Amino acid sequence: MKFIYTLIPLAPLFAAITAGFFGKRLGRVNSHRVTIAGVSVAFLLSCVAFVKVVMGDAPVFNETIYTWMVSGGIRFEIGFLVDNLTVLMMLVVTFVSLMVHIYTIGYMDEDPGYQRFFSYISLFTFSMLMLVMSNNFLQLFFGWEAVGLVSYLLIGFWFKKETAIFANMKAFLVNRVGDFGFLLGIAGIVYYTNSLSYADAFAAKDAIAGQTMNILGTVEWQAITVICICLFIGAMGKSAQVPLHVWLPDSMEGPTPISALIHAATMVTAGIFMVSRMSPLFELSEAALSFVLVIGSITALFMGLIGIIQNDIKRVVAYSTLSQLGYMTVALGVSAYSAAIFHLMTHAFFKALLFLAAGSVIIALHHEQDIRKMGGLKKYMPITYWTSLIGSLALIGFPGFSGFFSKDIIIEAVHKSTIPGAGLAYVCVLLGVFITAFYSFRMFFLVFHGKTRMDKHTAEHAHEPPGVVTWPLILLAIPSVVIGWMTASSVVFGDYFKGAIEVAAEHDVIARLGEYHGGLGFIMHGFQTPALYLAAAGVICAWVFYLHSPGIPAKLDAKLGFFRRILENKYGFDDFNQAVFAAGSVGLGRKLWKTGDQGIIDGALVNGSAKCIGLFAGFARYFQSGYLYHYAFAMIVGLLGMLTWFLFN
Repeated sequence: MKFIYTLIPLAPLFAAITAGFFGKRLGRVNSHRVTIAGVSVAFLLSCVAFVKVVMGDAPVFNETIYTWMVSGGIRFEIGFLVDNLTVLMMLVVTFVSLMVHIYTIGYMDEDPGYQRFFSYISLFTFSMLMLVMSNNFLQLFFGWEAVGLVSYLLIGFWFKKETAIFANMKAFLVNRVGDFGFLLGIAGIVYYTNSLSYADAFAAKDAIAGQTMNILGTVEWQAITVICICLFIGAMGKSAQVPLHVWLPDSMEGPTPISALIHAATMVTAGIFMVSRMSPLFELSEAALSFVLVIGSITALFMGLIGIIQNDIKRVVAYSTLSQLGYMTVALGVSAYSAAIFHLMTHAFFKALLFLAAGSVIIALHHEQDIRKMGGLKKYMPITYWTSLIGSLALIGFPGFSGFFSKDIIIEAVHKSTIPGAGLAYVCVLLGVFITAFYSFRMFFLVFHGKTRMDKHTAEHAHEPPGVVTWPLILLAIPSVVIGWMTASSVVFGDYFKGAIEVAAEHDVIARLGEYHGGLGFIMHGFQTPALYLAAAGVICAWVFYLHSPGIPAKLDAKLGFFRRILENKYGFDDFNQAVFAAGSVGLGRKLWKTGDQGIIDGALVNGSAKCIGLFAGFARYFQSGYLYHYAFAMIVGLLGMLTWFLFN
């Protein structure tokens, strides 16, 4: 199995290198063939690994593949930890990535950077696989930074667009803030364990929990709390939690396939996976769990509200990602790690589906993205219509669809939790259900129903894209419907994650939910909870506002204009960052340039040393007159001085 595990990340890496360095020589067709082949190999081998690990034919693999160096007794290694959690993530990452690779053939068909794009998305897949397969913090950090780097390259793929360059720089800088906290958390682990290994960190967890540290003043903090919060700050950057969420909506400047890959299966899921993997540590700090819970609940509610007023089809889906990531984070905060990973999995399928369906619409409308300029597309694009409907129903948690199982489990888990902040979180996730249903079907109705608002030429030429675009939609729609039925029992309520995720008995909210009686039983239970009716209310409101009585939104805008301006301004996060951090950094840089560069370096060191040497030289030249009697006189005076010193000492 060691060879198979090694080949899984190396296959897309080899494909990325081949398409990246030899793409022009290979041509467009061979470039996409080699990258799709690489990801296909990774997906098929991930299926093999999944079956063998889950069936018990292959034991948990935790070995070093390569030792980079040993310094101060700390081993810097590349190694794999392959257990039930790992193989599930591998399967999700490789399947969604494969669908995106196939879809890209149609979407990027006319783009001059065709080969470069395929190289980047294969490299993205390799980076995420290295992250989820790691058994130590060094490799985790390598994958962590690698997905950040490739996201920078992909968000700014169209590098001639100023907005794309601004967006990728914004993503890079915001993630650096989170990564600083992440590094501090890793440093704390190394400080207390003298090791980068997960196994060593988990073995020493009780010893770390007994330690305290002084940060500011005289207050003593539990070391485990500080470490977990620092690790979660890293997750706040990667998984776009408030206030480090600001980069994710702007990532829409990249091509649609990469939006699907970032939002569904790679970068934004990294933080959720990392916290789940670190569950043995987080379970020892209720303060850290409460911090995670509050941040997640705020993100779930307030980012969903912004989605209501978005008119760019991709940005609506982007804000739904932010909200759903908040749900996953809430699940982490109440120690429902299995529910968080379950929602991560179901969300990967239907969110990739929604993004790729949005891309299908964009292709058909010649890259028009404003949903106010669409309408009536159902008759032109039946496959995109039905797959979008499936994705939307899964997103809002319609009974029987995958999102229903994962989202309702999270809501019920929060309701049963006693972690501080659980009451606030429960209100936020319930309100989020209504909001999600409203903006999802607002978009769906404006795009596919109602009167056609396109110009005549666009309407005449609107049609379903080719099969390489529609087949991935169909293949993603299938798990968006059935995956909840197939996996909820074992993944959430069973012992699937036994040995991979640890939950303290006092935090085990999944156990408090009672026995799982199958999919139908869970659906029947859903009719007894408010979430189902809130989702229905959201859909009905969207239908009334945008199909039955389309004049209502304008009237509400007139009365609630202040509220709309707050949402359009995104609560002022961008303005605050621009005014405080961006302008402050520029001002600090100018101050340092004037005082440091001009004043100290140029003024004192460079120009000052030159002036000193000039003054010394001007004084010294008086002793270099060129007359022999001057030198003889100086020698006599010097000799007399030396004799005087010897005589009197």
